[in-house]
Amino acid sequence: MKLTVLSRPLLAAVLSCAALAAAPSHADDGISHAQPMLPTQPLEIDTHKGAFKFRVEIADTDATQQVGLMYRPTLANDAGMLFEFSTPQEAHFWMEHCAHPLDMVFIDQAGHIHSIARNTKPFSLDPVDSNGDITSVLELRGGRAAEIGAGPGDVVKTAFYRNG
Repeated sequence: MKLTVLSRPLLAAVLSCAALAAAPSHADDGISHAQPMLPTQPLEIDTHKGAFKFRVEIADTDATQQVGLMYRPTLANDAGMLFEFSTPQEAHFWMEHCAHPLDMVFIDQAGHIHSIARNTKPFSLDPVDSNGDITSVLELRGGRAAEIGAGPGDVVKTAFYRNG
């Protein structure tokens, strides 16, 4: 799926199995296969049910964000992808080229969950919005956020937020 940052003049293309776009052009994104596995880091989400540990791939460049989780098989319970942005921004994703549902966890500048789009629809071009400024998006297997009890306000610990 594609991701476009609204704060950039011509909507820079950035993607995951979900993607951001204000005026998406889905017809020919030129992406036809999954990217190699990206470097990983530990990540922890603290919820009312406890602390849950993940190993997440880090998508921190336009190129890695553009492809994201496209064409990948479903994620393991302890896996995900973290999209890191240099400045807070509203995010808009879609699920083009993603064959399985994802939970998109939108995280604010302080490392708290701002909102969650749960069980996003595979192959959909409908926008999935952060509904406010965020600095990262964590993509997990669809349904996983509910299983661990994740919700707005919960803390996400990673090296990116210098709290993990």
